[in-house]
Amino acid sequence: MPTMLFLVFIGNHSIFYQWNQSVRKHFCMHPQRFVELHCTNPARIFGLYPRKGSLIIGADADILVWDPQREHTIRAATHHMRTDYNLYEGLRVRGAPTQVYQRGKLLVDGARWLGQAGQGRYLHRGSGAPVL
Repeated sequence: MPTMLFLVFIGNHSIFYQWNQSVRKHFCMHPQRFVELHCTNPARIFGLYPRKGSLIIGADADILVWDPQREHTIRAATHHMRTDYNLYEGLRVRGAPTQVYQRGKLLVDGARWLGQAGQGRYLHRGSGAPVL
């Protein structure tokens, strides 16, 4: 089963919907461009690049391993967030992460959460970041 690597920047379920609409369903975007728009470009806009949005020595190594063929139904009960709802609740999509690494350590393996509450870090925007 093919997989591809995404540099994680966003952390919500809109990525599933956007992947299905722009890459898989309508074929209007190459997967590499999808990664640029959803990972690399936001990191640049918010002054976090190259710490975020790149795979280079010294970067945080936050990586999402993506299976573009995996089908699943989005459910609030199965995501790893402190909310009891999901805007995309019940939506059947193709494409899902198989593993998530935070700073190089395995955080999510399949549906299993391996992380600990509070291990995230607040990142200040870079001083040269543009204001939107």
